Amino acid sequence: MPHAIRIHQHGDPEVLRWESVEVGEPGPGQVRLRQQAVGLNFIDVYHRSGLYPIANFPSGIGLEGAGTVEAVGEGVSQVAPGDRVAYAYPPLGAYAEVRLMPADHLVRLPEAIDARTAAAMMLQGLTAQYLLRRTYRVQAGDWVLIHAAAGGVGLIACQWAKHLGARVIGTVGSDEKAELARAHGCEHPIVYSRESFPARVREITGGEGVAVAYDSVGKDTFSGSLESLRPMGMLVSFGNSSGPVPPFEPALLSAKGSLYLTRPTLMDYTRRREDLLAAAAELFQVVVEGAVRIEVRQTYPLAEAPRAHRDLEARLTTGSSVLLP
Repeated sequence: MPHAIRIHQHGDPEVLRWESVEVGEPGPGQVRLRQQAVGLNFIDVYHRSGLYPIANFPSGIGLEGAGTVEAVGEGVSQVAPGDRVAYAYPPLGAYAEVRLMPADHLVRLPEAIDARTAAAMMLQGLTAQYLLRRTYRVQAGDWVLIHAAAGGVGLIACQWAKHLGARVIGTVGSDEKAELARAHGCEHPIVYSRESFPARVREITGGEGVAVAYDSVGKDTFSGSLESLRPMGMLVSFGNSSGPVPPFEPALLSAKGSLYLTRPTLMDYTRRREDLLAAAAELFQVVVEGAVRIEVRQTYPLAEAPRAHRDLEARLTTGSSVLLP
């Protein structure tokens, strides 16, 4: 019988349990997927901890994986048995050896992209795609600020923004991470533990500020991100790794230069299948061409998901991490 990580309540990493599960045959519109790699993402921590509550327990966890289609249910035309596929989409349950998945949430993988790479890039890469190409469409010459520049989304976004001709500033937590970010397109890494990043941004940009700040950190960086923007710049708040942003008065945006603020999610940007396929095609293109390198810097056995979560929350990981069934 296959195994999966299940949770029966919100809590610390120890609530992640390795359990036998019965998968069964795919129903209408579903496929049975034999997984070869599973992505590790901060949103998994939010689901586990309850920051993003799970409605019903026991539950699977995880939103990203890659593998091979074993069987398809009635009405499935998007994929066929034997297809190599990947996804970064609900329902929860990616932390599994075998699972059922809606067929219209899957995309076929190019031959040049293996399962580990796919599991490391789908959620983070599709996030970078919508951030850079849709939420704020980065143009050549734009100054951009990317927080957590040595993280999974950060390394992809820095490379992609550089490829688009942007001038990239990033925040990191150490000199080692600064060098990693610099090697991936971040021209101006800022070690936030010893420098005021808003002041450094103003210095680097000659007082202008950035066109856009991509902020996955939340509470600890929100005010500084606003301070770093040029007039009519945009703050894209897409994560809460330091905690949720506290309430604030919207008039603050006008006082600081008629700023824009948005809180997007990948699920909205890929809700329509045509949008998902277009985003994935653009992501696959920059990866296959070599403009964006996907580096799996940590791997864990899937059964050791609690250890992976502890490392992620302790900021011991860089780049992408993958769980191996």
